[in-house]
Amino acid sequence: MNSDFLVIGAGVAGLSFAIKAAEHGTVTVITKGELMNSNTAWAQGGISAVLPEGLRDPEDDCGKHIDDTLDAGAGLCDPEAVSIIIEEAAETIEELVDWGTNFDRDDENPERYSLGKEGGHSERRILHSKDTTGRAISEALIETAKAHPNITLLEHHYAIDLITSGKLGAVTDDRVLGAYVLEIDSDQVQIFHSPRVILATGGCGKTYLYTTNPDSATGDGLAMAWRAGATISNMEFIQFHPTCFYNPAAIGAEARSFLVSEAVRGEGAILINHEGREFTKDYDPRGSLAPRDIVARAIDSEIKKTGASCVFLDISPLGDHFIERFPFIHETLLSYGHNAMEKPIPVVPAAHYQCGGVETNIDGGTSIRGLYAIGEVAHTGLHGANRLASNSLLEGNVLARRALTEILHRYPLSKELPPEPTIPEWETGDTAPPEELVNIYHNWDELRRIMQDYVSIVRTDSRLLRASRRLVNLRKEVREFYWGHCLTPDILELRNLVTTASLIVDSALQRKESRGSHHTLDFPETKEEYARPTRLRRF
Repeated sequence: MNSDFLVIGAGVAGLSFAIKAAEHGTVTVITKGELMNSNTAWAQGGISAVLPEGLRDPEDDCGKHIDDTLDAGAGLCDPEAVSIIIEEAAETIEELVDWGTNFDRDDENPERYSLGKEGGHSERRILHSKDTTGRAISEALIETAKAHPNITLLEHHYAIDLITSGKLGAVTDDRVLGAYVLEIDSDQVQIFHSPRVILATGGCGKTYLYTTNPDSATGDGLAMAWRAGATISNMEFIQFHPTCFYNPAAIGAEARSFLVSEAVRGEGAILINHEGREFTKDYDPRGSLAPRDIVARAIDSEIKKTGASCVFLDISPLGDHFIERFPFIHETLLSYGHNAMEKPIPVVPAAHYQCGGVETNIDGGTSIRGLYAIGEVAHTGLHGANRLASNSLLEGNVLARRALTEILHRYPLSKELPPEPTIPEWETGDTAPPEELVNIYHNWDELRRIMQDYVSIVRTDSRLLRASRRLVNLRKEVREFYWGHCLTPDILELRNLVTTASLIVDSALQRKESRGSHHTLDFPETKEEYARPTRLRRF
C-alpha cells in the first residue's frame, strides 16, 4: 500500500496529524487494535491550557504554566519546548472543539469552561469532559477522520518494523521508506510504502506488572525506532501514577490498577494512611497535590514504613460533588464492590507515563530522515524528569500541528524524492507449537515482574544490574521465537517489551543521581553534572 503519509497509532497525536495532513495528501492510519484502544481514550483527568483572557482563571497566565512544568520536570525540561507547547495550548483547544470535542462548561457561566486543578499546577487550568476526557477527544477525532476521503483507517494492523534505506544497504542516504505491517486477521505481512512516517504509538506501561495503561501500551514505536537507528532519550524516567485502585480480593492485576484520576485530589480529596492521617505533608508542604513523583514516593515510603498493602484516598471533602464530577470512577469502583461515598478508596502507585522516548526536535523530527515521532512515544523536552499532569494530550496535538508544517517544508509532496530501492518481501516462519506459546506467555509475565520488582519507584544499582542480566537472556529467547516461527501479536509485543525494558534499565544505570521520577538509594542526591538528557544510540 502506498500513501503520502503513514501514521502508526490512533491516539490524539496520530489522529490530529492525520486530519490536518489529509488536506495535503493521502494518509494511512494503522493501529494494532481498535481505534478506541489507546492511551488517549483512557485518559481521565483532562488537558491543560491557559485560555485567552476572559475564559481563564484571572490569576493564571502562560508564565505560571511554564513555571509549573519546569518545576515538575526537575531541571531536565527544554525551556524552549515548554514555552512553545504551552503558548500554543489555546489553539489546541480551539481545534479540538472544532473537531467535535465537548468540554464541560461552567454551571454559572456557560460561555466559560469548567476548569480543574491537578497536582503540580498552581492554578485551575484543566479542561475536562467529566472524568472521561480522553474518550471524548478520541470519539471526536475518530468521527472526523472517518469522514475525510483522504484518510484510510486500518484497525488490527500491527507495524512490525520500519523500513529504511540504511537497512537496505544505503550508506549516505538513510531515510524512512515505510513499514512492514502484519494484517492480524489474515496473518499476512504487507509492505506499506511512505516517505513520511509518523510514530504515534503511545507509551510502554505494560512493561510493568501494575499499570494504568491499556494492553496496547507495549513500547512498539520506541522499539521500532531503536531498531531503525533513532536516538532514544531519558527512558529512565517512568512516571508512576500515585492513585490506582487497589483491590486485594480481585484476581489479576487489571482491577488492582484501575486509575483514580489526579483530578479527584484536585477537587479536594486527600491521601491518608491506615490511621486516617494525611501523611503526604510529611514529605512535601503541597501534600496530596505535590507533583506525581513526590506523591508516588511518599506513598511507597508510607507503605514500606507501616507494612500496609496500600494507602487511602478520602473523598469525603467532595461530598456529592464526587458523583457528579467523576461518574465513571464512581461507577467503576461500585462494579468492583467499593463505594467511595462510604469508605476511603484503597490506592497504590502504578506505571503510568514514559517521560522519555524517541528523541525529536520541537517539530517531531527524529534522527532519521522522514521519520517523525509525536505524543507519548516522543521525547520533545516538555516533560523533563517528570511530567506535569494533563500536559500530554496538549503535547500530542501541538506536535502533530508542528510536525506537519515541518514535513511540508522539508518533504513537500510536489518534490520528487529519490527512487526507492527494492524492498524484499517478508519471509514467514513455521507456526509455533503449543509448548512454545507457553514459553512466550511465561516470558511476558517474567519480564513484567522483573521490571516491577527491580526497576520501579525506588531503585538501586544492584537491582538494576540484576534486571539487566535477566533481560539479556530474555532477549535471546525472544529472538529465537521471532525468527523461528510465524509472527503473532503476542510475539511482536513481547519482542518490543523486552527491547523497551532494556532501554529503561540501560538508561537508569547511566544516571548516578536521583531526579524526578528516577530515584535510587545509591545516589539519593540530585547532581548538576547530570542536568542533561540520557541518550542511547545504536551504531
